Amino acid sequence: MAAARGVLYVHSAQPALCPHIEWAVAGVIGVPVDLTWTAQPAAPGTLRAQAEWEGRPGTAAAITSSLMGWQRIRFEITEDASPGVDGSRHAYTPTLGAFTAVVGANGDILIPEDRLRNVMLMAAQGRVVLEDELDRLLGKQWDEELESFRYAGEGAPVRWLHAAV
Repeated sequence: MAAARGVLYVHSAQPALCPHIEWAVAGVIGVPVDLTWTAQPAAPGTLRAQAEWEGRPGTAAAITSSLMGWQRIRFEITEDASPGVDGSRHAYTPTLGAFTAVVGANGDILIPEDRLRNVMLMAAQGRVVLEDELDRLLGKQWDEELESFRYAGEGAPVRWLHAAV
């Protein structure tokens, strides 16, 4: 039985990439993937898809690694917390690259202590602006860039992907 679950949102992709995205996700979860692609109004000429998934802990990170090298794709993937494993959120946009955060059981982003200490030290040394760095650690830029794509996807069909056991 799979121990982790989450949601993959492909916010926008060129039509020619869609089969490659399905193959990449299938390579991670170990079963064929056939996503339902719909037009993405926020970026005419692109498509979007959404799928809930079940698999081993770490599946979201593995899917992110398999997709983030492609330059003309926007996606987010979440992994809910499972016994002994924190949840996670990953986002990718062509302009910003990858974002990864630990997510608590209530859905809040959790920033590790060492990252906070490092940001506070850099701010005290005048190397960064504390508020800007905290926004970066919380993924504010990714949220701002992806918001119109999220809104455009409301009401889109959702498919379940179950990993091979």
